[in-house]
Amino acid sequence: MLPISVSIIACNEADRISGAIESLPDASEVVVVDSGSTDNTVDVARSLGARVIETDWPGHIRQKNRALQMCQQEWVLFLDADERLNAELVSAVHQAITRENGPVAYRMRRRNCYLGIPIKAGSFGPQWHIRLARREVAVWGGEDPHDRLMVTGVVGKLPGHIEHNPYRHFSEHLETMEAYSARFVEVSLEKGRRARLVDVLFRPPWHFFRSMVIQAGWRDGVVGVLLAWLASAYVALKWTRLWLAKSMAER
Repeated sequence: MLPISVSIIACNEADRISGAIESLPDASEVVVVDSGSTDNTVDVARSLGARVIETDWPGHIRQKNRALQMCQQEWVLFLDADERLNAELVSAVHQAITRENGPVAYRMRRRNCYLGIPIKAGSFGPQWHIRLARREVAVWGGEDPHDRLMVTGVVGKLPGHIEHNPYRHFSEHLETMEAYSARFVEVSLEKGRRARLVDVLFRPPWHFFRSMVIQAGWRDGVVGVLLAWLASAYVALKWTRLWLAKSMAER
């Protein structure tokens, strides 16, 4: 068995968590932190040999750090329930954690698939994320709901990719936009962040332009336009909600 823990946070992921758990079949342990699933996510995870911790939902960053603290192996691979490693990346992980005097963490390229369509570019295109690290040098940071893994030490890159299918259907995408924009407002108010009218008016079109032109979202055709529009709509939603929240508070 590999000296590695696979860390997964989940809620109502019974239909797809098996792929994440089975991504690295010779891992010493798989830790699933479940935040109140009402389907059989917990049963599916346990049937596949995962150690399941049932708890509340304190937010993305705190939940992922909670899962990290539960891991017992030298190395930790962080996955979401809707992610899987391809064969090339599995082989690269094996080599990375058995390498002497190598990096303490590794970036992996994540490729998104939108409703069955692989995305090549734009803001939804492939991106590099640190997902493999020695347990003692890693901690989750960032700002909810957009977390990021921070490490102390040299970070390498691995070949292959993570396959990511974030949305089961279009309405789930809209629900995520709603939930994430609400969380953005909560965090912003806690931090004292203000929204100006210029944020509401100019951030969304700039995001669309950046996705379509600078990040070459045009390469994905009609789907690329749709994703750029949805991303700009999300930007408009979160900054408008923050602007309205501040305006109402000042009355």
